[in-house]
Amino acid sequence: MSRDQSLEERKKEEAQKAKEDVLKKSTESKKETEVALESGLELAKKKAAAAAKAKAAAQAKQKREETGEEDLELAKKKAAAAAKAKAAAQAKQKREETGEEDLELAKKKAAAAAKAKAAAQAKQKREETGEEDLELAKKKAAAAAKAKAAAQAKQKREETGEEDLELAKKKAAAAAKAKAAAQAKQKREETGEEDLELAKKKAAAAAKAKAAAQAKQKREETDEEDLELAKKKAAAAAKAKALAIEKAKSANMNDVDHPPQPEEIPSPNQPFLDQYVSVIRKHLNDDAIHDYYINRLSKHVPTLVANDDTYFQVAQLLKNNEELAFDYLSELHGTDFQTHFELYVHLFSSKHKQSVALKVKVNREQPVIDSLQPLWNGADWPEREAFDLLGIQFTGHPNLKRIMLTDDWVGYPLRKDYEAYDVEV
Repeated sequence: MSRDQSLEERKKEEAQKAKEDVLKKSTESKKETEVALESGLELAKKKAAAAAKAKAAAQAKQKREETGEEDLELAKKKAAAAAKAKAAAQAKQKREETGEEDLELAKKKAAAAAKAKAAAQAKQKREETGEEDLELAKKKAAAAAKAKAAAQAKQKREETGEEDLELAKKKAAAAAKAKAAAQAKQKREETGEEDLELAKKKAAAAAKAKAAAQAKQKREETDEEDLELAKKKAAAAAKAKALAIEKAKSANMNDVDHPPQPEEIPSPNQPFLDQYVSVIRKHLNDDAIHDYYINRLSKHVPTLVANDDTYFQVAQLLKNNEELAFDYLSELHGTDFQTHFELYVHLFSSKHKQSVALKVKVNREQPVIDSLQPLWNGADWPEREAFDLLGIQFTGHPNLKRIMLTDDWVGYPLRKDYEAYDVEV
């Protein structure tokens, strides 16, 4: 019984083993089949691509052959090369036939030979005639003759005292010239020529001023103040003319210690000063300014001197009047003259491109004056500086406080009588 059972189990194991072998072989066969299929597919693809490429090349070649494009292009290049070679050959043949190259070379050689021959002949001729030595001898002889002549001339001057004579002649000429100048000057002084000439110049200047005044008077026929100014100028000119003539008549002819002074040239800014004065007198009054002049020491700036009670009115007119229009205050400062203070204001008109200076005297005992800050904001700090250092009070200033020193500072440092509170410091 156990033997049959053992046999049965062996049969089962062998059957199981056989089954596994079949399955294993089947799996391996399947893998081999798949690999073969994949290899065959890849090969088929490569073959198809190669066939397509070959077919495309064959078609392109067939098309080129049909049109004959390649052969035509090649034929053209060959024809061009052949034509170029033929032309070069013909040109070479022509040069060889005419002997052009040899002829040109022969010409150059002949020219060089002729030049060398001419140089050799010239050199031979110079050597035969001794030309070079002769030329050198001539130069040396000329130099020697020149040196000899110079030495003889120097010797002659030394023997005859020619140098001293020449110096004496120059001194005599200078003395004669100085004497003639002195005589001429004396003659002019005796005849009063210089004073007469000066009188003539002054008279001419006066006449010119008079003519200018008349022309101005004519232009301003309706302006009575300008007419009055012209009359005053004409009267002054006439007075100056009379003075000049009187001086010319009564001058001491022998007085050489006091020569006449040259006439003062009129300032180019004089017409502007006259205009400012005219406008101020027209709109205010004759007493609004008590002096006016050209400051020649300060670029000929027209200068107006106002009264302390008309100072603000004059400044206001200088800014707001259209003929004046001084819209910019560039400077304001004060000065202590011990007897009084003086304020100096410099104004500029950006419209007319002109400047004017305005001055006013301030009482030193009661230094009070109107502020210009309401007219020009630029007067703010300069007026505070004048208050701080001089003690001038500006009526109408919006913020009149010390600007440099402390509020408890004693005294005003720019006053001439200022004494430091702490002398040691």
